[in-house]
Amino acid sequence: MSYQRTIQIEFNHCDPAGIVFYPRYFEMTNSVVENFFADEVGKSFAQMHIEGMHNGVPTVHINADFIAPSRLGDKVLFTLRVRKLGGSSVTVEITGEQAGELRLRARLTLVWINNMKAAAWPEALRARLAAHLETEE
Repeated sequence: MSYQRTIQIEFNHCDPAGIVFYPRYFEMTNSVVENFFADEVGKSFAQMHIEGMHNGVPTVHINADFIAPSRLGDKVLFTLRVRKLGGSSVTVEITGEQAGELRLRARLTLVWINNMKAAAWPEALRARLAAHLETEE
C-alpha cells in the first residue's frame, strides 16, 4: 500500500534557471518520509525526537535518479513504497511525478535507533511498516 503526498514547487526550491535545485529533492523526500511516519506508521518525528529523546530513523543510504526537471509552480506527486523491512531497517522507494511524467526516483534506507544505536523495530511500528510492504514488480 503506497503513501502519496503532493508538494508544490516553490521559489525556494529552485535555482536561477527556475528548476528544482537537486539537493532540494532530498528535503522533499525527507518531508514525504516524515509525513508517512506521522500519518501511517503512527509515530511522528516530533514524538521520536522530543518525547523519545534518543529515538529516530536516520537515513543511512540514499540513491537518486533525477529524470526530468521540475519547475516553479509544478505540483509534484510523491509516492512512497516500502520495499524491504529488516530487523532494524526499512528501505523505501520514492517517486515524484507531475502530469504523469516521472521526475525523480529515489531509494532510501532508514534505520530505527534507540539511544543512538541501531535497534529492533518496536512491534507496533514494525507491524504498520509491514502493512505497507510492496514487493518489486
